[in-house]
Amino acid sequence: MASFIGRRRFLATLGGSAVAWPLAARAQQPAMPVVGFLNSSSPDGVYATYVAAFRQGLKETGYVEGQNVAIEYRWAEGRIDRLPALAADLVQRRVAVIAATTVPAVLAAKEATATIPVVFETAADPIQLGLVAGLNRPGGNITGVANLNLEIAPKRLELLRELVPAASVVGLLINPANPVVAEPVVRASQAAARTLGVNLHVLNASSEGDFEQLFASLMQLRAGGLVIGPDALFTAHTQQLAALALRHAVPTVHQNREFVAAGGLVSYGGLTSDACRLTGVYTGRVLKGEKPADLPVQQATKVELYINLKTAKTLGITIPLPLSGCADELIE
Repeated sequence: MASFIGRRRFLATLGGSAVAWPLAARAQQPAMPVVGFLNSSSPDGVYATYVAAFRQGLKETGYVEGQNVAIEYRWAEGRIDRLPALAADLVQRRVAVIAATTVPAVLAAKEATATIPVVFETAADPIQLGLVAGLNRPGGNITGVANLNLEIAPKRLELLRELVPAASVVGLLINPANPVVAEPVVRASQAAARTLGVNLHVLNASSEGDFEQLFASLMQLRAGGLVIGPDALFTAHTQQLAALALRHAVPTVHQNREFVAAGGLVSYGGLTSDACRLTGVYTGRVLKGEKPADLPVQQATKVELYINLKTAKTLGITIPLPLSGCADELIE
């Protein structure tokens, strides 16, 4: 009887150890690193594509969301004033890296922390923004990817004038709530307008609700076209802006292919999706232990041109052969 009781105690002890061992092993496993993803827009529409590109970049460095990395998303939903609190929340949660994928987002992240690594994707010059000391040697805790969408903004005006040579009055859409992007775009575009002999009217929109009034203003001005400035608000509402431009028969230039695919006339801009992918790659490299100060700012150099031939026909616009010949895609 004593022998039987001893066997039962031994088996019970063994069974308890078998349960406790995997629990202890799991407790000893390192915690999954957390990336904070900060953006001034919303996760809908074109930004879903950009997030997928960011995840692809992470995957190229060996990180897959939900498997060996977690991502905390913070979207300001067009409310730039919310970004400081969202950035502070990510800092409080002690994320491993903050990926800031709009200009207002990276400025908020910069103010929120000088220690947590920040990887940006921006259309503005990161040196002029005060984000980095230099492109080759960023210094500090911030590095990332700079695209050309702000730098080539005046080229969109030149492109519109080539498509609509009779247009003497043209509108330029900017977001006054984002002055670090809007102000240099206005200055450069006004200089280009003087060279081209175009009367450029700056039009403001800081929310989706301003778009209808924007096009009403264009009608009052009898504008021959519209250039949409680079801004996360306009990127997030690409399809709505394309529909309004088509409904009001306004030749319009934007920066995204999605604008042309939705019925807009033409787009000319850098590859934001590829810039977001590279942001994901840099985020993964930082997770592996590389320091932002040692990672040179990458500069996206490729610019693509898309033209909607059906929209051009509807608007009575003949696309010059040299222009159609150099387009990356003619959408019908």
